[in-house]
Amino acid sequence: MTHTALYEQEIRAAAASVGRRRFLTATGAAAALAFTANLPAAGAAHAAEADARKITENPFTLGVASGDPQPGSVVLWTRLAPRPYEPGWGSSRSNEGESGGGMPNARVTVRWEVAYDERFSRLAGQGRADAHPEFNHSVHIEPTGLAPDRVYYYRFRAGNWISPVGRTRTAPARGAQLSRLKLAAVSCQAYHDGYFTAYRHLAEEDLDVVFHLGDYLYEYPVDAAGGARKYTGRTLPAHFNRETVTLEDYRLRYALYKSDPDLQAAHAAHPFIVTWDDHEVENNYASDISEDDLPPAEFLVRRAAAYRAYWENQPLRRPQRPHGPDARLYRRLHYGQLAQFDILDTRQYRSDQAYGDGWHAPGPESTDPKRTLTGATQERWLIDGWRQSTARWNVLPQQVAFSERRNATGPGYQVSMDAWDGYPASRARVLAGAESAGVDNLVVLTGDVHVHYAFDIKKDFADPRSRTAGVEFVTTSIASGKDGADKPANWGTYMAANPHLKFYNGRRGYVTVTLDRDTARGDYRTVSAVTTPGAPVRTAASFVTEAGNPGLKPA
Repeated sequence: MTHTALYEQEIRAAAASVGRRRFLTATGAAAALAFTANLPAAGAAHAAEADARKITENPFTLGVASGDPQPGSVVLWTRLAPRPYEPGWGSSRSNEGESGGGMPNARVTVRWEVAYDERFSRLAGQGRADAHPEFNHSVHIEPTGLAPDRVYYYRFRAGNWISPVGRTRTAPARGAQLSRLKLAAVSCQAYHDGYFTAYRHLAEEDLDVVFHLGDYLYEYPVDAAGGARKYTGRTLPAHFNRETVTLEDYRLRYALYKSDPDLQAAHAAHPFIVTWDDHEVENNYASDISEDDLPPAEFLVRRAAAYRAYWENQPLRRPQRPHGPDARLYRRLHYGQLAQFDILDTRQYRSDQAYGDGWHAPGPESTDPKRTLTGATQERWLIDGWRQSTARWNVLPQQVAFSERRNATGPGYQVSMDAWDGYPASRARVLAGAESAGVDNLVVLTGDVHVHYAFDIKKDFADPRSRTAGVEFVTTSIASGKDGADKPANWGTYMAANPHLKFYNGRRGYVTVTLDRDTARGDYRTVSAVTTPGAPVRTAASFVTEAGNPGLKPA
């Protein structure tokens, strides 16, 4: 049976068992979904134990990662995969042979160590955990008792194999009067569009934490030559040259991405705080509505597979583990009294894009006050969190362009229905909530658009003289869009049509943001090419905003 036919068979079976437009985590529906969509039960741990000493090939081919720092803890991640590009047997043959990645269909004991030094001469913690085939032999460790605001080193052992060493850092104590914090924002790493050169430079930056704002992978096919990478000395397996739709597809695609040495270097150097956008599932999906308008019950099968693979391959804590097609990814982290981070999910709960998506003039459908990008529950959570915040800077890491972007001057302009422009009532409620909560120093971090932008966030974008409510640092892509250009073709039009837009650059790269008590500084880092490896990095522009006086000025 072909891959497409197998997927369609699974979809029909799952949709028939669900039979509803929307479901959450009802036991029967979730269990039916897990069974028919080749998703293992979340708590399953019934596989036999394998002797790790019998692993004959390096199982740490996908590197290590850490994330979601707290004052006394940080998540440590790895996944055992001696042959990462190798498919598994699938649900109908789960008791035979291997479960994928060259691992046996059995649980394996993994030992972990956290140390104060790179040589591991002084351990701060150690323990054992099982890598289960039900979770694709991924491991998520949450060590406790660590000191706040401190660098640690970590590694894993499986049998006679030792993983690469990772470096991480815990968050400062909640009440700490932190003088400085430096973060990076990254987004959009289409493997088939080029090399992850920017990550190699990011690994060498002096950072406290990295925020990944979505599109960690893309569902699109990757050919034997790796697309724009144009490999000559290697050939990728044919199963990458198709769109991801099943759990195995997504797992294999993460294996491809996470085998990239530049991405591994960035993860090993810094803790990551991650959130997803659309391509982790499918382009421009909205809640349970797919790009191609599949019946929602069918699309939720795919979403469940994608969400599970995302959790398996990211340094996320247990509360973020999916339940069927649902996962709570929005969460709040604190860095002393200097910064509060409210990480959003603008995909899972949004209203469908107005006017069929794309760019359109604002109209009754897009301006409907009932429309939401966050969902009502997440919106309340965000605003309530601001009301309780005592941080100097309130930072909003999220996915799609927050500030208005008109594509033309004059009355005939259009805006993106996929961004906050397509949900202006939702944006207005968020800005009103920030104002009512007394948030003076709002910083929005954004990805998605494959270009660098620097915006002043206006209370009324139609009036350039209206109050500046905060600033937005939009990071370009790591690779998506290929090499790009310093000034895209629409540069002049955008700069003229959007007076609150202070900077626009179309190269690949990332943004670093340095916070102190007085200022937030954004440095826009770019590389000249990604279709060939090894390009140097430079700072294309730098901007600062003052605490209590929002508005970007050249640094």
